[in-house]
Amino acid sequence: MTIDTQSLGKKTIRILSKQKALIAVAVILIAMLFSSSNIFTWNHLKAFLVGASSDMIIAFGVTFAVICRACDLSVGSVMCLSGILSIHMINIGIPTPLAVLIAILSGTVIGFINGFLVVQQKTEAFIITLGMGLLLKGVCLYITNARPITTQDPLFNSISNSTILGLPSIIVYMLIVGVITYCLLRYTSFGRNCYALGGDYEVAEYSGINVIRTKWVAFVITGTCAAIAGVLLSSRFNTGSAIYGDLTPLLVNCSVVIGGTSFAGGIGGVVQSGLGVAVMHMLRYCMRMFRIDGVLVNINQYVQTLVFGLVIVCIIAMDCYAIKRKKEDV
Repeated sequence: MTIDTQSLGKKTIRILSKQKALIAVAVILIAMLFSSSNIFTWNHLKAFLVGASSDMIIAFGVTFAVICRACDLSVGSVMCLSGILSIHMINIGIPTPLAVLIAILSGTVIGFINGFLVVQQKTEAFIITLGMGLLLKGVCLYITNARPITTQDPLFNSISNSTILGLPSIIVYMLIVGVITYCLLRYTSFGRNCYALGGDYEVAEYSGINVIRTKWVAFVITGTCAAIAGVLLSSRFNTGSAIYGDLTPLLVNCSVVIGGTSFAGGIGGVVQSGLGVAVMHMLRYCMRMFRIDGVLVNINQYVQTLVFGLVIVCIIAMDCYAIKRKKEDV
């Protein structure tokens, strides 16, 4: 019996390209076994999830846009604006629940506008959402006068800093959003239409799918999730600031791809995107916690940025290779 090494090598690369996030997590955890920092504890896990929850919520929403073969680079500014709006409205006397609801709806409206410009006007999602992000960042700077704003409202502060069933509330909210978006994507006709649209736009259109409405709603979901994350983040720090979310669009969109949701569209899911965010946050968390013989290794911030860039380039390269192989197989 002979083994076709070339075919075996191609199959191995194909499998690795689909499971790259799990492989990255395994490599990071194996590396931490050589550290004297014991991160394999419940407290460390809770701290990690608290730090990653906001980005995971944004990633859940961005997944819909990416599956529909688009992207959203305004999510960082939407997150920033919703947190600022909620605190600002509370400070002028609007009840906290209403202020939070309006702040979240602001993200829904922005997603609606993005969808209108991208889908109805047939413009490039990359350019439109980038421009929208810059516009919203300017609004945030104007509202806050480029200074952080805070509130003394205990109810708002407790949104992300209380506990529910023994878990930090922000983790519970993240899990709720994750379950809702997962079910929406996997068990509804809308979710199936997203996959069909991303797989082949023209075929989906000819098969009777309302591609305009489907892609438009995907942007609405993305904006809503970013606004929810912004309210939770501002509640966690009890601060709204225009500097929040500067790198969020890049990191989240790349994390979604790292998880296996391809920019080519039609592939991926909410769980994979959450795993991709976990990879990026785990990498950062472990670099900060790495110890040798009990001594904290002070990894330079510039080195951390270099490592992030290297990981992103490698993962995107693998995604491009997978797309190329898929086209060749067809």
